[in-house]
Amino acid sequence: MIEEKYKAVVLGAGESGVGAALLYQSRGISVFVSDYGHIAPKYKAELEEQGIPYEEGTHSTELILRAEEIVKSPGIPEKAPIMQAIRGAGIPVISEIELAGRYLKGKVIGITGSNGKTTTTMWLHHILSEAGMKPGLAGNVGFSLARQVIPEDQPEYFVVELSSFQLDDMYRFRVHIALLMNITPDHLDRYHYNFEEYALAKMRILQNQTAEDAFIYWGEDEFISRYVMAHQPMPMQTLPFLTYPQVGSAADKSDDNVMRLHFDDHQFEFPIDQLALQGPHNLQNAMAASIAALRLGVSTDVLTRALKDFVNVPHRLEKVGVLDGVRYINDSKATNVSSTYYALRTMTTPYVLILGGEDKGNDYMDITDLITSGARGLVFLTTDVLKLYKSFHGKVPQIASALSMEEAIEHARQMAQPGDTVLLSPACASFDLFQSYIHRGDCFREVVQSLIQDEEKHV
Repeated sequence: MIEEKYKAVVLGAGESGVGAALLYQSRGISVFVSDYGHIAPKYKAELEEQGIPYEEGTHSTELILRAEEIVKSPGIPEKAPIMQAIRGAGIPVISEIELAGRYLKGKVIGITGSNGKTTTTMWLHHILSEAGMKPGLAGNVGFSLARQVIPEDQPEYFVVELSSFQLDDMYRFRVHIALLMNITPDHLDRYHYNFEEYALAKMRILQNQTAEDAFIYWGEDEFISRYVMAHQPMPMQTLPFLTYPQVGSAADKSDDNVMRLHFDDHQFEFPIDQLALQGPHNLQNAMAASIAALRLGVSTDVLTRALKDFVNVPHRLEKVGVLDGVRYINDSKATNVSSTYYALRTMTTPYVLILGGEDKGNDYMDITDLITSGARGLVFLTTDVLKLYKSFHGKVPQIASALSMEEAIEHARQMAQPGDTVLLSPACASFDLFQSYIHRGDCFREVVQSLIQDEEKHV
């Protein structure tokens, strides 16, 4: 029997939503979980085990509107009818991250940006782990932050990847060291197709910083640089990184291809060709993570080792295998044009690009030159090919479309030649054909590896 009123309601029963519900319950706050879709069995079992009431496949609007506070999972858009009803009723809405901040004892290193934030988050977590700091990992990666602040014995440091959606519903949460990788058009469908509105959402990572805190950012990003100039003096320490020699930077690149860090009392140099991950974007990721690590007291010996031996996250330029002399690379995490741009810049061979999905207001002009100069063919993996055909018809030798990963890879095999690369870097969200970018990347890996095994059986 559902109670008449709960003090808190959590919308969405994924990792962040269930974490929030568990935190509320641990602090004696009555909570109800509502998910308009289906709840994954592992989360349903956890809610039932803890005696937390929930519903799935619907939103009980009257019950939800009696709550004193709502935690909204990041994936729920403001245009959803339940959100419009909640906003109309004036009920406070917060993110799971904001809720966790009320009970958090350690320091937060928060990472955001349109591209590179997951790799930077994981790389920094790796560095701090190598230094023996035992950091928590949360946000878009790891376990929910709310879940991790339930125990009294918490990590001293949390490395937290923050999306603009999480930042939208953050108000008092304090990020002690903020890393902002870049801001390029993404998720514009959630921000009224207004880049400035989206960019300002990213800047919310700074909203509660003090003189004790630090802001690490890419000094070559036009919007970020303009924002910093317009808000001088800023309360926190500002630590820009650049990919060319620059006086006043916290990190830069020397003319002889060395990454240099020079701020406060720190002096550190590292040959760029020894970084675990190569490419211009990974240099930026390494710079940001290294600045944060040194500021947190990591030794140069540990930093040197961790910059060399880091293994990248799945679905981010992940080498899947070689089939018929063709390399297959999984970059399913490239859900926007800018991320695909970085992936294309790492290509050293002719390639077949698997592109497409749920369009978020994409402008493909930024990657057109790279594609026309390097692509042997394009495969559009999506239910909506019209915009892609309009953008690329007649500009590459071969184009095909597909409605399944098996079909896409079959087209790619026909187009590719030995020595080429087949790259899955869609520049779009995955939700037209897949459950998530992870599901899309897993399908790519499974199909390719199954084909490789079949080939080996016939050798």
